[in-house]
Amino acid sequence: MKLVIEKSIPFIHGVFEPYAEVVYLDGAEISHNDLLNVDGLIIRTRTKCNAALLDGTNVKMISTAAIGTDHIDLQWCNEHGIHVSNAAGCNAGAVMNYVFSAMFGCAARKSRNILGSTIGIIGCGSCGIRVENAARKLGFKVLLNDPPREEEEGPSQFCSLDHLLANSDIVTLHVPLTDQTRRMCSDDFFSKLKFGAMLINTARGEVVDDEALLKALPRLDSLVIDTWNGEPDVDPRLVAVADIATPHIAGYSYQGKLGGTRMAVRSTARFFGITELYDFVPVPDIEGMDSISLNFTGMSQGQMASTLQYNYPIFTDDFLFRMNPGDFKELRRNYKYRREFFIE
Repeated sequence: MKLVIEKSIPFIHGVFEPYAEVVYLDGAEISHNDLLNVDGLIIRTRTKCNAALLDGTNVKMISTAAIGTDHIDLQWCNEHGIHVSNAAGCNAGAVMNYVFSAMFGCAARKSRNILGSTIGIIGCGSCGIRVENAARKLGFKVLLNDPPREEEEGPSQFCSLDHLLANSDIVTLHVPLTDQTRRMCSDDFFSKLKFGAMLINTARGEVVDDEALLKALPRLDSLVIDTWNGEPDVDPRLVAVADIATPHIAGYSYQGKLGGTRMAVRSTARFFGITELYDFVPVPDIEGMDSISLNFTGMSQGQMASTLQYNYPIFTDDFLFRMNPGDFKELRRNYKYRREFFIE
């Protein structure tokens, strides 16, 4: 058996060597010829898995050590018998940490009181649920919009997008990139957004129409962008106007990367019947990186903001990115994974 593995995946080097021939490659440079005699492919998000890459190869299984699958042509893979697995939920805790550090960071800089305000969560998968749970623990009011879940579970806990936009002080995006969500943040979306709202995008850049966003800036109190159209070539106009701008690292926690690799190895092992790796757990390589719990009981908003910034200094990531947005790929590749925190 032969595997091609993206070389930037942490904690995976040496894991499959006792059971397979392994080749490590840069994710963005994996080519059709690299896969001609390969049985399995383990990647993150930089490899575009489509007919051009896969047709005529021997690939039977793709495992991505990330939550998203929009870099994989799922329909084509399904039609051609290629099994695809992802690491659903692996970065949910990290994204929650990012959202609250950004919220309280922006509020502190603008002397804005956000405690008790309404958070609108668009997309209630793993990340959205984690944000919802933390928001409720901190006393925020919450509005949820997720049409697929509403159709499956009923409307009781969900609201329409129009209602959410009109009534949310903070709107945070956690939708997957689909035909339905692409450019969903359009002129119409922003015209319905509550004046003075904060917008946070940690989903995908393509869910936002950049020109519509630029026109809507006077309506926004704060803008936080982690995911961008055209990555790694981002729009400098948006970098300049965003209150927080980061290079698609919201999900980059130490625990998230351990989890992503764990899920990718286990799914690959089960597909190919490598029983020794069915319960694989990566070995941490840094001491003192265990996740921690934060209790905000009795704290003022300023104390909460300081605690969040201490545990995740998001403005450091913002500063490093603004220094040279052209280093987008390098900043992601060399990112120093942060420790996750839980909100009690």
